[in-house]
Amino acid sequence: MLRLVKAISNKEEEMFMVKLDNKVAIVTGAASGMGREVATRLSTLGAKVAAIDMNNEKGNEVVEEIKAAGREAIFLQANVTDPQEVKNYVEETIAHFGQVDLFYNNAGIVGSSAMTAEISDSQISDTININLKGVLYGLKYVIQAMEKSGGGAIVNTASGAGLEGTPSLIAYGSSKHGVVGATKTAALEYADKNIRINAIAPGSIKTPMIENIDPKQQKEIEVSIPIKRQGTVTEIADLVVYLLGDEASYITGAVIPIDGGYTA
Repeated sequence: MLRLVKAISNKEEEMFMVKLDNKVAIVTGAASGMGREVATRLSTLGAKVAAIDMNNEKGNEVVEEIKAAGREAIFLQANVTDPQEVKNYVEETIAHFGQVDLFYNNAGIVGSSAMTAEISDSQISDTININLKGVLYGLKYVIQAMEKSGGGAIVNTASGAGLEGTPSLIAYGSSKHGVVGATKTAALEYADKNIRINAIAPGSIKTPMIENIDPKQQKEIEVSIPIKRQGTVTEIADLVVYLLGDEASYITGAVIPIDGGYTA
């Protein structure tokens, strides 16, 4: 009887395990933080990964780590604010792996905080270019590829700052509100083309960017979160991988907070 229960339990585990064998994934911002965790997780589930980043050294580290585990991956250096470079990373992925099935459209920056009247012109430009234009260019060229191959799944990285106002982060908040709008619009446009498009809206996640903040400020952030801690890149990867997998086949146009209850 115990063996039978164990066999049923193992079968249930297999049913709910995301399987991505022979899928091809593109991950932007793959050199660190959430992008790195998602890239490595996708590879462990069987996907072939194109890791995209501006950081050549750290991007290649991710790819070597994936290859060392016996999986397939390539690193492509690209500036997501340049539409030609975005088009190139999509074309080079297809040239190497044959298609694009999955896309984690993640590259972004927070930038320095400033009140609306004090923010510099360059900070507005840099933040909007990377966080919003980079996402739009990625959607444009990846969707073109997915239409040709019969479909796919996309997850964009928005933010809790894309769901509510955040003082002193006017450019960042504007860019992430834009990502939310782009996600919903594109999801409606391509729902009948077998292309699912969703977004995650992370709160405070322990990444190298957050870890550089003053410890006292980090403690203040944690106290403001209902769960009383920051999230982890592992928890982000759990959600992204689920949304990219067939297990989420009836989910599109969703923007899912992952913030310990902060925006509840």
